[in-house]
Formats: sequence, C-alpha cells, structure tokens
Amino acid sequence: MASVSSRVGGEFSPAGTAPDRDPVAPSLCAITVPLDPARLPGGLVGLVETTRRVGLPAVWLRRGNGLVGIGTAARYTASGPERFARARQWWRQIAASARRENHVGGPGTGPLAFGSFAFADDSGFDSRLIVPALVVGAAEDGRCWLTQQVVGDDAPTAASAHAAFAALASGSTAPAEPAASAGGRVRDGSLSGDQWMDAVAAGVRRIAAGELHKLVLARDVVVELDAPVEPATVLTDLAERYRDCWTYSVEGLVGSTPEMLIKVEDNVARARVLAGTLDRATAPADDPDYAQRVLWGSRKQRQEHEFAINSLLDRLTSYTDTMTVSSEPFVLELPNVWHLASDVTAVLNDAPSPTGKHRTPGALALAEALHPTAAVCGTPTATAAALIGELEHLDRGPYAGPVGWVDATGNGEWGIALRGAVLEGPTTARLFAGCGIVAASDPAAELRETWAKFRPMLQALGVQAH
Repeated sequence: MASVSSRVGGEFSPAGTAPDRDPVAPSLCAITVPLDPARLPGGLVGLVETTRRVGLPAVWLRRGNGLVGIGTAARYTASGPERFARARQWWRQIAASARRENHVGGPGTGPLAFGSFAFADDSGFDSRLIVPALVVGAAEDGRCWLTQQVVGDDAPTAASAHAAFAALASGSTAPAEPAASAGGRVRDGSLSGDQWMDAVAAGVRRIAAGELHKLVLARDVVVELDAPVEPATVLTDLAERYRDCWTYSVEGLVGSTPEMLIKVEDNVARARVLAGTLDRATAPADDPDYAQRVLWGSRKQRQEHEFAINSLLDRLTSYTDTMTVSSEPFVLELPNVWHLASDVTAVLNDAPSPTGKHRTPGALALAEALHPTAAVCGTPTATAAALIGELEHLDRGPYAGPVGWVDATGNGEWGIALRGAVLEGPTTARLFAGCGIVAASDPAAELRETWAKFRPMLQALGVQAH
C-alpha cells in the first residue's frame, strides 16, 4: 500500500509564526465493512497483543471497545501555535476528497485518523495525525468492523480488507496476563524530587501573592529497563487493569488516561473533568467511606476541582446553548487513586464553515478550543502557562496534550494524555505526572501524589518503585 508523510514547520516553529503553505493532502480511498465478532476471540485487547509482530499499533480502548490501527497510510506533523489549525486543515482536505465506501456507519467508521498534540506552543514535540492502513473497531452494542485506508488510485475492497485482517489476526491470542517485574531502574528526569518540591513551594508563594489561583506542575522520571520494552504487553496490561480509563497509543506515546477532554458523537459533546486526588495505597482497608469523606472534606481538593470544571464550562459555553453538568463532583475509583470527577454533556450549536454553510464544530476543533484546561495548566490560563515554563524546567512534549481520534464526519474522542509515557528507546521510557497546586498545597504531599500517578505505567513496565 502507498503511504504519505507530510511535515510542517521544521524541527521547531517559533511562537506566533506559521509555515508559508501546507502540503497537498493525499488522495485517500477507504472501505468499511462489518467484522464477525467471533473473529476477535480475545477482543480488541487480544488483538493488540498480537501486534508485536507488526509494530506498535495506534490504540484507543475502554472496557474492551474502541479502535486499533495498524500500519500507516498517511501521516501529518506540525509544531508551534498553529499545530491544531494546520492539522485540522489537512484532515478536512482529506475527508472532503476521500473516496469512501461505508457498509457499517456510525462514529469511528469510514476515514479515520489517530492523533497526539503537544501541550505547549513552543514544544519541540511534533504534533501528529496518523491515518492507519487498517482500523479494527468494536462498539458497546457488539458491532465490529474493519476500515482499510489506501493512498492512491487503487481502491480497497471488502476482500482486501478481510485479507489484511486475516494476516494480522492469524496469531490472535487471549489478553495477556499482567506484567511481572522485568527489572529496571527509575532515575530523576529534569528535576530531582527535592528540586520539584522547591518548584511547588515557589508556585504556592506566587498563588499566595495573588498572581494566580491554581497552577499545575508536572515532573518526569526516566525508567531504564533490563530488557527491551514490549509495547503490546504494556498496552494490554493497562487496558485490562484500568478498564474504566481510555488506553491510548500513538507512535510511542502510551498510557491510560482517566480524563476525557472532549468526545463528539452526532452533535453531542461530552467531557469528564478530574481534579482532586487521593492515593489508594495509603488508605485504611476497613474504612469504606474514606475516599468520600477525605476528598469531600478537603477544601484544597474541592477548590482544585472547582477551578478545573469552571475552566471547561467557560470555554464550552461558546459552542452550546444546552449544557448539563454533575450537580456535585463524584468520587471516581481507579486501581491506583481516587479522584473527584464531574461529567459534562453539551448539545453543539451550528457554526459557520469556510464554505458559508453551517455545521457543528468537530471533535478536533473542540479539542483545540478547550486545551489547555485548568486541570492540566491552571487558572488564569496564560499566567499559569508562563509560570509552568519558568518552574518546571521541562518540555512536556505530548504529556497533558490531547490524544485520541477523529473521523471524516467530525466525530471523535480526545482524552488528555495522562498516566502515560513516551517510549524513547528499546529499554528507555520517560514517565510524566502532574499535580494541581493551590494555596493550601504541601510540596511533600504533592510529590507523593506524583508517585501514585506514576504507578500505572511503572506496573505496566514491570518496575517496582515507591
């Protein structure tokens, strides 16, 4: 199959600048056909485990459903403050001109791209959209499907799509067992633990001085493994252990996020906002009301959550006249932590398009509009972003940026790339974690919270630490 790779902006794009012109979007042909669920005996999670034979897949999974992408038909990268707009323009051109044959219908079918975007405008990370050569999908209602995507004039057929799947699934197995300890070392990243606590203390002082209300500070650690990492095993472990999270993979960025930035399906947008965290490792075993009492009873935790939910609601208001939100935050239970969480639903308004017609904003456009939220940056946003650059001494890259997928009709799901890692080499992974800092934050407690948030990836990598 032919493939296309486009690049915009060089290695870095200075803030406030944009490339002079966009590359021509490739001509895409796509076919979507039903797939008998019996041909996925291990489900999509089992399929991921078999991809070790064909390279790192693109993945978006929750509770066993979602999308798995194999191979690359086309690829686009961009950097700088125009990265979202450039990517949207490229994808819009592809979607408008694509020849498609869709025998299934619904979100996640037809032409589709996975994506990952840098957190910051000045990041050295290349934001990207990846159009897989083959996509395998599964929905909650039991439907399964295949989408084959080809660049060029040779349109795929139902027979070619099933042949590509047969070649992939020939070694399909049941989901892998959780990873055993493979051995490895964890070392400091950009800052040591003590240096990071100093940064937190500096942030608290700036908040106390009235410069801002909330600041999210991240830190990184580097895991050096004794044996090469097996991405498929890492992903299956995350998908099984963190079933209520969204397990993701896009070109070496892997993780399992509990936070949905925005999901768009048939003109309805949904989001899940998290802020306020309690480590389960130190919780008393005989106190079933512990999380509810401690999270709800903490002014610091509730204040942190209030800033995050208000940030999302303020930005989403421009796109809707009908919005519902949880009357009170609820406690979300995950294997490693508890969070205060709120769910938001909005019916999207029509907006003018470049053609003069009206249409609802798509998932990628909303991801751009909502990023970064107070949950991963702070409030006010501009002040917090500037202070992050001053205190973190870290290029977050894709950490805390949008990660997910978009289809040709604007449906899509974009989570926030949390609880994850960048696989930097065969035996090296860089892990990221962040904490919301408010006036009542204690640096030592925030450091302990980062280790609780590192735990999902450390477990999946088979490394014991803290």
